Amino acid sequence: MSPFLNIPYYPAFDRMTPEDAATAFESLLADATRAVDALERGHTPTWTGLMRPLHDACHPLFDAWGLLGHMLSVMNSDAWRRVHEALQPALVAFSLRVGQSRAFYASYRALRDADRNVPCLTPVQRRILEKTLQAAEQAGVGLPESRQQRFNEVQAELARLATDFRNHVLDATKAFTLTLRTRDEADGLPPALLAVTAQAARDAGETQATAEAGPWRITLDHAVYAPFMMHSRNRAARERLCRASATRAASGDLDNTPLIEQVLSLRREMAALLGYASYAELSLSNKTARKVETVDALIAQLAGAARDAALREADDLLAFARAQGFDGATLEPWDTAFWAERQREHIYTYSDEELSRYFLFPRVLEGLFQLAERLFSITITPADGEAPVWHPDVRFFRVADADGTPRACFYLDPYSRPATKSGGAWMNDFRTRDRRADGTLQLPMAVLVCNQSVPVGGQPPVMRFQEVNTLFHEFGHALQHMLTTVEEPDASGVNGIEWDAIEIASQFMENWCFDRPTLRGLSRHAETGEPLPDALFDKLVAAKNYRAATAMCRQLFFAATDMDLYARYPRPEWPDADAVKRLNAAAYLPTPLLPEDRFLCSFTHIFGGGYAAGYYSYKWSEVLSADAFAAFEEAGLTDDAAVRATGQRFRDTLLALGGSEDPMAVYRRFRGRAPTVDALLRHCGLQPSS
Repeated sequence: MSPFLNIPYYPAFDRMTPEDAATAFESLLADATRAVDALERGHTPTWTGLMRPLHDACHPLFDAWGLLGHMLSVMNSDAWRRVHEALQPALVAFSLRVGQSRAFYASYRALRDADRNVPCLTPVQRRILEKTLQAAEQAGVGLPESRQQRFNEVQAELARLATDFRNHVLDATKAFTLTLRTRDEADGLPPALLAVTAQAARDAGETQATAEAGPWRITLDHAVYAPFMMHSRNRAARERLCRASATRAASGDLDNTPLIEQVLSLRREMAALLGYASYAELSLSNKTARKVETVDALIAQLAGAARDAALREADDLLAFARAQGFDGATLEPWDTAFWAERQREHIYTYSDEELSRYFLFPRVLEGLFQLAERLFSITITPADGEAPVWHPDVRFFRVADADGTPRACFYLDPYSRPATKSGGAWMNDFRTRDRRADGTLQLPMAVLVCNQSVPVGGQPPVMRFQEVNTLFHEFGHALQHMLTTVEEPDASGVNGIEWDAIEIASQFMENWCFDRPTLRGLSRHAETGEPLPDALFDKLVAAKNYRAATAMCRQLFFAATDMDLYARYPRPEWPDADAVKRLNAAAYLPTPLLPEDRFLCSFTHIFGGGYAAGYYSYKWSEVLSADAFAAFEEAGLTDDAAVRATGQRFRDTLLALGGSEDPMAVYRRFRGRAPTVDALLRHCGLQPSS
């Protein structure tokens, strides 16, 4: 039987093939359509008569589709792409068919009216119902037939364009390589990067490649690109790599430029069909910020605190580079990361490479799990081999309460695979906490996907500090999904949480990377086994806010560009989307972009992902996560009892309640007040703007 049919709790990832998906989905779609048709013909407008049966009718199809999408993202191939492309239109059409059912919509409204007259729903069910009504309206349920037909065409085309956009970025990333053949060309590269890039050269057919003698194959994969730009003394090679990255997916058959304009146009049209003034207005109607003006105000407030400091940071970096022998009039984009790393090493007297020797992946995991036990009274144990996996590198773990009661499980796919795995890092929810009609309880299951550096040639599996930070971030998402107490799947874990609140738990966890006991606990030197010395920790903390204003302005540039594109574009002074980007670059970035920069062509967050008119969510959530961590600071980070008590309150609110309540109400329950930006600015070493 196909592993996409009758999917068990532990999906058979080791047996999934594109051919299995192609054969299974015809049956799944037919079954789901029959079940929905039957429910539409005969149901009662109650929770057990409609809401739960409709979820159950659609679940096998949507579950299989989610697993197919997962395989596409972690084991990408032409075959997976073809089957995804072939099946996607039918899945979009089915989703719209359910969302646009006037019979279901009428029953939703009837159920809401009945509940208002005589309460018959729980608060969680009531919130799910309100979101279901809004989703139906925003799926075009109320549109006349001709406009609904056009709406459906727009939805199908947007789904196709998003997939094409992501595939173009992946293919463009794979397409560029730069081979270095002499030690002079590879001057400055740390040993770990030399080993990884020599392995890449061997994989490409350079059978004699070694870390010591080369050749070394340099790619745009972030795990290679970032350390290369920081350490390579080969300025010409840095320039080639930088220009290639800046123009990724911006030419030839992989050019995303026309896709950008199509996506923007179609999303404007979709919003107009639904009666919204812009796509941003439509998007924000489902978020806690609610209004474009609220987002604009946050961006302006943070920019006011960061812009002047970012300009000073740029001036200081140029002065430092000149003092070290740089003779250019200005630092080019391919110079910034290199000289910033040299300046950071000079000021704080440690290198990124030196620091990474203290972060062995197995020990980092162990320390992370110990922190979770301390904060949230859970235990995490390896369970490799107990569930099928899609790649030999994938780990499997079980989560339990301190008393041994099972809570959840999760997969971890840690290493970069640029040929088959999408870039970045993410968390997916494979299973949600769900109390079935027969009384059985399904426990949550999550997957964490990272793209950290691959250990090669017998080298220890060390992590760059930024990779440690990323792991903590994604684990925060997983904790929120796994520690939920909500048993309605549409509001359980990360489901049903407004998009601009979804990063709170993840960004909260990042703060612990700068907590001394936590970092010492997860560090062990690759050669000596010694934990991170206090002196090096102090330097790391001192360096935490190195060029923090520049980093803040970069994120605000992304957020402002996103909001302009979806709230105000087009305008006469903006002939194309790139003009919007350049205007915001001039307003927010302390140094100019390359003239040929085409960053938007690889901006998958807003053109191929879920952050359209929502990129501000990172900063919006960061305000709350910093304020939440401040509660632990106020309780006393060295007071274990206070930390555990505050952690339990965090678990009982922000982690437990999922999408069952408005996120701001949940936050006030944890904090006892509304959040402020003060903690974020303090953590970044910035002062509030007047």
